[in-house]
Amino acid sequence: MPLNIIGAGLGRTGTMSLKLAIEKLGLGPCFHMAELFADPTRVPTWMAAADGRPDWEAVFKGFPATTDYPACSFWRELAAAYPQAKVILTVRDADKWFESTQETIFSDPMTEVIRSSPIKPFFEKTVWKAFGDKLHDRAFMTAEFKRHNAEVEKTLPKQRVLIYEVKQGWGPLCAFLGVPAPSTPFPHVNSREEMKTMMATAQAHGGGPNDPTQMSEMVKRRMQEMRDKT
Repeated sequence: MPLNIIGAGLGRTGTMSLKLAIEKLGLGPCFHMAELFADPTRVPTWMAAADGRPDWEAVFKGFPATTDYPACSFWRELAAAYPQAKVILTVRDADKWFESTQETIFSDPMTEVIRSSPIKPFFEKTVWKAFGDKLHDRAFMTAEFKRHNAEVEKTLPKQRVLIYEVKQGWGPLCAFLGVPAPSTPFPHVNSREEMKTMMATAQAHGGGPNDPTQMSEMVKRRMQEMRDKT
């Protein structure tokens, strides 16, 4: 199954909303970091890709679209491997992006748990690769966020890339993908507050990267809740 949609935007730019939107349009399933937590057996294929030995067909088996980490870290390789795929660059204000990451995916509790878990090497080679030890450095992180977005824009042909804020809703997304806009509302999900609540619940029940089975079940439930909500 070829990859037809590549989400190049970094995490916390509305990537879960985009995932659900793509699936509502009938163009999914769409691979998102949540899929890795739901199915940790996929991690080795991503580790091989991080080590320069990608098997993209295995990585995206069953998924014609992708967004969020870790795929956004490989946007250049994926765009080359799938020249027919359209690229969606989700963006937002750089400072708001930074503040959201600090309360969610790059918060101290989250990074501390990951650093003591078996998936630490995976995060070091994919999600954290561009940031090193500066995850909490606002100036560095916002500059890196802008650099990433600018690199995507200048590298790929303009007609191949949609620069997109999820608050824009169905219009530009459907026009870019060449499909009619649904009559249902755009799926705005996984807000900062919602993700903080999920993280707190996982921590309270001992779930997380150190407990893959419990984490898997929790993420599956959460994704179904979001689908039901939309």
